[in-house]
Amino acid sequence: GVQSNSWSVHVPSDVTGELGKMVILPCTFTHPYKAFDRTLTAIWRIKEPYNGTIVFKCVSQSTSELCKTAISYKNKYKLLGNPRHKDLSIRIDNLTWSDSDRYFCRVELAGDIHDKYESRSGIKLHLIAAPRIINISVSSNRDHTFQALCTAEGEPVPALTWTGPPYTNLTSITSTSHRVTKELRYLTHDGKYTCSAVNSHGRAEGAVYFYRFRASDSSFLMVLILVPLGIKVLVLLAMLSFALFWREGPSSAPSSLVRPQLTDCTYENFDR
Repeated sequence: GVQSNSWSVHVPSDVTGELGKMVILPCTFTHPYKAFDRTLTAIWRIKEPYNGTIVFKCVSQSTSELCKTAISYKNKYKLLGNPRHKDLSIRIDNLTWSDSDRYFCRVELAGDIHDKYESRSGIKLHLIAAPRIINISVSSNRDHTFQALCTAEGEPVPALTWTGPPYTNLTSITSTSHRVTKELRYLTHDGKYTCSAVNSHGRAEGAVYFYRFRASDSSFLMVLILVPLGIKVLVLLAMLSFALFWREGPSSAPSSLVRPQLTDCTYENFDR
């Protein structure tokens, strides 16, 4: 390859990845040596250079040995490049929101002079994501009013829209980072309420059905429940009475009425 008289590290300033997929962070370097057969260590860290948390590290003892992974946080970091060919590029699998950070690559060469060089500006990893509705529900308040809630996530943060039966425009929106919630207050009409989430990468929809039980409906429902229940209780009592009657058999007179009566006798002894 092209030789250089000094150390240098080359990385892009920004890389964009999609949530749930993989992304490649490129990193190449130059050094002042025409050849080196010393132990080489490749390191990736996050947040800040030199002192940031190490998420990947591999070590190659010689030119004939591959760089063996020593650290791979959550086993999601894989070396793609060959450090012996001045390439420290890595792949990050299954991207999550927490992976959105600044990354710094570093190379170290062991020997009498321990050479080490690290990118100072690093790579800013940005995440994008199509909208996803993570919660949609209807709940009641203490004042017996109802509201519908819709929470979605995405990057950029999606715009939420409620559609459905006629409703008041009393809504509230709360947003944190890549998540947003829109509340539809004081529901008065029964039916299907649909929440749509849209951003530049896609669209998602969710629906919730709202039906109130009115007083007349509930009274009729109680009648339907209580009448069959009362009939069942009466039938059960009749069956118990019938069973007790046959267990005891025909009634007989009390034993005190048929017991023979004893005549009281008085005996006296007269000493003559």
